[in-house]
Amino acid sequence: MTPMLAALIGALVVGGVLVAAMGLRRSQPAQPKPKHPRSRPVEGWWGRWRWLVAAAAGLLAWAITRWPVAAVIVLAAVVGLPYLLGSAKVAARAIDRVEAIEEWTRRLADVLATGVGLEQGLLVSASTCPPQLTKEVGALVARISARWPTDQALRAFASDLNDAAGDFVVASLLLASRRRGPGLSGALTAVAGSVADEVGARRKVEAERARPRSTARLVTLITLGVAGLLMLNGSFLQPYGDGLGQLVLAAIAAAFAGCLLWVRALTLTPPVPRFLTAPESGGAL
Repeated sequence: MTPMLAALIGALVVGGVLVAAMGLRRSQPAQPKPKHPRSRPVEGWWGRWRWLVAAAAGLLAWAITRWPVAAVIVLAAVVGLPYLLGSAKVAARAIDRVEAIEEWTRRLADVLATGVGLEQGLLVSASTCPPQLTKEVGALVARISARWPTDQALRAFASDLNDAAGDFVVASLLLASRRRGPGLSGALTAVAGSVADEVGARRKVEAERARPRSTARLVTLITLGVAGLLMLNGSFLQPYGDGLGQLVLAAIAAAFAGCLLWVRALTLTPPVPRFLTAPESGGAL
């Protein structure tokens, strides 16, 4: 391998590291913005162009090394690393969603405390709901405005939320829609407090899980950097040039990806089973 080819391969690996780092960059803890196309410029760009970038990087790796396995590894790394090392963003979005449910519940309780009815309070809550729930609350309001029975509209709302915390809130609203008694505002405030406790517990767990995530991210970036440096040495790559070497290289890459997938699975909280389901599926309520 000539020094020029080695330098090109090293530049390719460094470029892959930079692209992966862009995909793994954590979002800023700012206030969530409405789901508008302009609110996610980087994510939208990456979603549209990641396969094109990955294919170009893979073809370049194939053209330089003449190794089909190298092309597949580079393509998979560009596309897959942001997913394998992006569990922190997934967990943060899940926690933010539960926190939005808690915030919406408190605001609804404040509205109901003024003495308005349940349906009217739900309609009013659409104007002050958190951005994460705009779609779900908007659908609930549309169903109520279309004269759906309140219990059916609330069950559909729970299905839209698809979260155990949402079931907890909707169950209280279902009971209130049947009994029509006083005290709903206080009950919702208590429910919101329970959901807030859950949010706090989840944040503590995620703070502990940040350490293995950071370790996995650091090990991955170091591995890619070392691989890029070793590629500058032609004798290091020579054993991988034949068919057996290609199989060994593929096995090493697959094992590394499997370890990252395992770390991702270990650092994600499994969803809490829901207890409020549609009547035809045997729900509790």
